[in-house]
Amino acid sequence: MTQVFNFSAGPAMMPKAVLEHAQQELLNWQNQGTSVMEVSHRGKYFMEMITQAEKDFRQLYHIPDNYKVLFLQGGARGQFAALPMNLANNKGKALYLTSGHWSATAAKEASSFTEVDEVNILLEGKLEVGELDFSQIAAEYDYVHYCPNETISGVEIFDLPKVGSAVLVADMSSNILSREIDVSKFGVIYAGAQKNLGPAGITIVIVREDLIGQARKETPSIWNYEVQSKNDSMINTPPTFAWYLCSLVFKHLLEQGGVQEMEKRNQQKAQLLYDFLDQSALYHNVVAPQNRSLMNVTFTTNNDELNAKFVAEATACGLQALKGHKVLGGMRASIYNAMPIEGVQALIEFMRKFETENN
Repeated sequence: MTQVFNFSAGPAMMPKAVLEHAQQELLNWQNQGTSVMEVSHRGKYFMEMITQAEKDFRQLYHIPDNYKVLFLQGGARGQFAALPMNLANNKGKALYLTSGHWSATAAKEASSFTEVDEVNILLEGKLEVGELDFSQIAAEYDYVHYCPNETISGVEIFDLPKVGSAVLVADMSSNILSREIDVSKFGVIYAGAQKNLGPAGITIVIVREDLIGQARKETPSIWNYEVQSKNDSMINTPPTFAWYLCSLVFKHLLEQGGVQEMEKRNQQKAQLLYDFLDQSALYHNVVAPQNRSLMNVTFTTNNDELNAKFVAEATACGLQALKGHKVLGGMRASIYNAMPIEGVQALIEFMRKFETENN
């Protein structure tokens, strides 16, 4: 059987070593004779596991002591609603910087809970990020929200928006732990797990402590940061297996050299693929070079029939999930932390062969 490389945007591939580890102890976790899915989430062994998981995650991201780390449910979409309910209770409005589908979706959801001003930060007609200095107006808002990596279009924002003393919020679902950041520059960072952290079903929220305790009265307890923080993210039964797998991913990343090493590998993988695209006569990437995502590489032949042929033949060769999102079409190679460089090399080899045969 051809070796399979999974380029899915999410749920995405996980490190093979992590899956093998989970497989080995699936039926007998911590010598308990049961799986981690069958033990009490408030029992000694599970509590020890989640305590270590948070410690490892904090080490990976150098998270300051004045930040809480919550392991929640509901995905990033849940946080689209949770944010205004927890944060937009002083000035009563939020500023959303949109750069694609997901940042716009977050703004739309938030508008059901607070007044939202939306600014498209892409230059007109281009997949290129323009001005990011909002320091003159940010003080008018309870928070400023942006999405540093748009998975659908493959646009990544590497510079921090300037928001003065305002609260900066980031949806890092698709680039968390892919490169180093300064957590202290943010009020809230949130991310669905299913791309770089683990399986779908758990969401990490990093929130500065002074922002906790401001939720409006009608906020459901499951979305209330204060309630969740006081209850170890477990006001109800959490997704225990997903949490466990995240804990294994954190250990694996630390063993591999941490986020610094992941960033180095991710830059190398992305550069290989973009360099090939730039010299190709068949494939095209239309994102401005300074905003090309390290995680999601989009490309097209500008021919729908040829795109479909490419995806079908690639799949037959073990290169899975390369079809672009329905919003954009074309192709998309998601090359998250778990994707080895061999996967990118195999993709380029196939692309080169396909180009020769379809010129």
